[in-house]
Amino acid sequence: MAASHWRGGQRTEMLEDYFGQYGLIAIFLALSIIVPCSMLGASYALSRLGIRPERPDPVKHDTYECGVQTIGGTWNRFQFRYYMFAILFVVFDVEVVFLYPWATKFLTLELFALIEMAVFVGILLLAWAYAWRKRDLEWQG
Repeated sequence: MAASHWRGGQRTEMLEDYFGQYGLIAIFLALSIIVPCSMLGASYALSRLGIRPERPDPVKHDTYECGVQTIGGTWNRFQFRYYMFAILFVVFDVEVVFLYPWATKFLTLELFALIEMAVFVGILLLAWAYAWRKRDLEWQG
């Protein structure tokens, strides 16, 4: 980051860099919306024009389970517990992603960062206690 200069009571270079960062975020956001939409639109246009090849085959419509032939029907119901465990795993795993950078810079952070992380972990523990109380962490039940 460039050194800031005081001119007329403003730090001009820091402000330019500050707003430049928002410009980069706006460009990234625009691209992240335009690229998938254009790909979907191109695929739709190619299929409507009949350019995209379509060769239906019974093998393509067969259910694929890791290279093993399926046993039974393909519309079997799964217990909701599988999804609940997956969602809880993702939630608590993503929280670790936020804890790791904080832990690596812990010695250089101020007291406010410690209080902020304590609130974050407190909310996480509250969610964990709620899941525990609702018996979502038990397989039997």
